[in-house]
Amino acid sequence: MARVVELSYYPVKGCAGTSVSETLLTPAGLAHDRSFMVVSEQGVFRTQRRDPRLALIRPALDPDGRRLTLHSPGTEPLTIDVDTSGARRAVDLFGDPYRGIDQGDLSAAWFSDVLRTPSRLVRVPPEHDRVTDGRTPGTSGYADSCPLHVVSRATLDLLDSRLAARGAPPVPANRFRANIVVDGWDDPHTEDSAHRLTIGAAELGYAKPAIRCAVTMVDQESGTRDGPEPLRTLATYRRAAEGGIAFGSKFAVLSPGKMSVGDEVTVTAWSRAEF
Repeated sequence: MARVVELSYYPVKGCAGTSVSETLLTPAGLAHDRSFMVVSEQGVFRTQRRDPRLALIRPALDPDGRRLTLHSPGTEPLTIDVDTSGARRAVDLFGDPYRGIDQGDLSAAWFSDVLRTPSRLVRVPPEHDRVTDGRTPGTSGYADSCPLHVVSRATLDLLDSRLAARGAPPVPANRFRANIVVDGWDDPHTEDSAHRLTIGAAELGYAKPAIRCAVTMVDQESGTRDGPEPLRTLATYRRAAEGGIAFGSKFAVLSPGKMSVGDEVTVTAWSRAEF
């Protein structure tokens, strides 16, 4: 029987995640996931691809989402009251225009100090109406695309065995920044062909493969690049037909609801994998 063994959300895009035993799945993904984003002074999003030190930042958000505390080694923590009604500003996410609510000069100075480059923090505005792509459309906050990233334990274990065969050490699972880790599927990459899933009171629809990037080569504990693995090994067996390296799958939310570690994962409809 397949079950959820890990649930994680990422309050600030690109920063460290928060593991939870239970949460609410909203139309935009796990509650508070990627609801904040660090941007340049020009409003362009920051990512571990260019700013690996984002991994050092560990945000802690109150359950009601009203207070955000920021932690990073060697830096005094900062707690701010979250602004959900302030002036909107233009932000850029992969070249697409969105809006964000600037969270003030204190958070801007804190992020600029940790990242060593001028930065500001913005929050998704309540009227955010992004539509995500893929086989099943949905919505999300400031995630790269679809609201949920699902990967199975069998998929991670296969990668570790392939790395070992090449004489390389295993790669920590947090390199992949998944929202949901599933155990109990015998075959690796079962998530590629699971068209519909029910987990607890929620239902998910498959959107597309998760195409991997240089973030997987960032050590999430030190905030430094540590390549070429796992991309070098993944390239030997996980090249997608339309380009890129696929590992894990993206899902949209069909029915929101409560979700917990230990919940049974049931595939209610299957489809052909996209590569």
